[in-house]
Amino acid sequence: QVQLVESGGGLVQAGGSLRLSCAASGRTFSRSHMAWFRQAPGKEREFVAAISWSGGAIAYADSAKGRFTISRDDAENTVYLQMNNLKAEDTAVYYCAAAPPYRTGFSRRKGDYDYWGQGTQVTVSS
Repeated sequence: QVQLVESGGGLVQAGGSLRLSCAASGRTFSRSHMAWFRQAPGKEREFVAAISWSGGAIAYADSAKGRFTISRDDAENTVYLQMNNLKAEDTAVYYCAAAPPYRTGFSRRKGDYDYWGQGTQVTVSS
């Protein structure tokens, strides 16, 4: 079982930056693909970024490319999302997600992630 706890959300002005953290429990973190999703009010939860268990493969949603950076620190059992040049449309609850350990393949689909954090609110004022 994997437990995920996000932190780092908050209120920021447009053009500002935030770094989200996701601390994971469990000994299989280093063998799990990790991802960030977000959900704005009245909208579906959508993919933001993902990183493979090895860190060798990374994917971003088009909306995140060039502005967001996902990374992981297996020694700290933590995955990060650095968000720069934030826009009002980035306002959402951001969720960290973990795929089952040792799963092959690398996915942008929320159905492929079994473990979720409680979410952290990001609000960007224009």
